[in-house]
Amino acid sequence: MFYLCEARTRFPDRDISTELWRQARYFTILTTLLVATGFTWIVLTARASPVWSTALAYWIAIVGVVYHGLLARDLQGLRWWSDQALHTIVPITVVIWWLTTGPKSGLQYWHAKLWLIWPALYMAYALLRGEIDGRHPYFFIDPPLIGWPKVILWCVGLGGVFWLFGVLIIAMTRRFSPARLHPANGGPCGLRPQ
Repeated sequence: MFYLCEARTRFPDRDISTELWRQARYFTILTTLLVATGFTWIVLTARASPVWSTALAYWIAIVGVVYHGLLARDLQGLRWWSDQALHTIVPITVVIWWLTTGPKSGLQYWHAKLWLIWPALYMAYALLRGEIDGRHPYFFIDPPLIGWPKVILWCVGLGGVFWLFGVLIIAMTRRFSPARLHPANGGPCGLRPQ
């Protein structure tokens, strides 16, 4: 919502549908909508699957890490607030929720590959849309700017980093699962029974 308000202030000649279509090219916007939809489902049904809730936290964490690692800009006013809301506050809030109360049991290492489907679909969509309308949302998937070989290298490199990130999340949840930390299972307060 901040983004729409900020864009309407900067570009008063654009109608809301044009601005929505323009914003729909960004991974941040689409992933935030996915997270909002996922959390709406969780609230309405009081159910959250470990794979899906971890995926939401993982994808929105990617938003924050990629933004702050590769894309952050020096902005002022409402633009700064909207950028911080979408790239910092939402990712941190969702990750804190996942760490403290999100379900994590039963995660398997193959889920790290499953979680790559959304970023891969997004990359395909962004590249196709950029070829059609001539506007690529990020420098690392902008073939006219950096060339196809570098775009492919970026996609493969980011895919590898995202996969490793997913594996790390799963390893962390398995290592620090409540059952494993219980004293009867040799957790930090007990010795493993003989």
